[in-house]
Amino acid sequence: MIPGIDMDLRHSRPWLRASAALLLLVLTALAVLPAEAQARAPITVFAAASLKESMDAAAARYQRDTGQAVRVSYAASSALARQIEQRAPADVFVSADLEWMDWLQARKRIDAASRRVLLGNTLVLVAPARSAAQPFELTRDTDLLPLLGARGRLSLALTASVPAGKYARAAFESLGQWPALQARVAESDSVRSALTLVARGEAPLGVVYASDAHAEPRVKVLATFPADSHPAIVYPVARVAASRHPQADAFVWWLDGEAASAIFRQHGFTIR
Repeated sequence: MIPGIDMDLRHSRPWLRASAALLLLVLTALAVLPAEAQARAPITVFAAASLKESMDAAAARYQRDTGQAVRVSYAASSALARQIEQRAPADVFVSADLEWMDWLQARKRIDAASRRVLLGNTLVLVAPARSAAQPFELTRDTDLLPLLGARGRLSLALTASVPAGKYARAAFESLGQWPALQARVAESDSVRSALTLVARGEAPLGVVYASDAHAEPRVKVLATFPADSHPAIVYPVARVAASRHPQADAFVWWLDGEAASAIFRQHGFTIR
């Protein structure tokens, strides 16, 4: 043993122990920081376009009650589902129909255990508020062509993919009116885009949800489609499977509670 070296080692041990303790603290902090940052981050919700006003109000209420921020992205359910399928960074998905939620569940992109039925809605025929047309009962004998005029278009969401458009086509087919109307349809990428065409007077008629008509003062409801003329309008909600936000499940549960239900009722939805 060389005395000088032995003395240096003995004196260095406290420093080494302190350095190791400091390193452990740093590593622990680095492990905790991502979880804390994730908890502070907004919950990202992908929601059907028809939910705009109601979900904005629900998100604001949730943040006020819990301190947890919620960020909502709106589009057609079909577009949002495809984005989630491509692993877009979302925590919660609210669809305007069952089919797109089923589509994601089949691909294991949502947490099936968190899925629940949230809302219902009604399908209505709308016209610009200044239109001279008066409300009427919509039946198989109704002829909408005079209301469209010589060049007017029937404003619908995409009938092959967007829930509101699919419901509308199903209703017109059930009422035997689709063959006469199909050539007069103007399709838009979402129900809100279809609503906007009517609100601006660019289309004399359109088919939207009752909640959409409730949100837009520039349109008026001419008729409500019979409930049995189309599949039930159902809004399911679920946590996105890839989400790691610690509050995502809590928000899904809250949306199904009384505080959120009161908000949705105020905006023209029914509670399932």
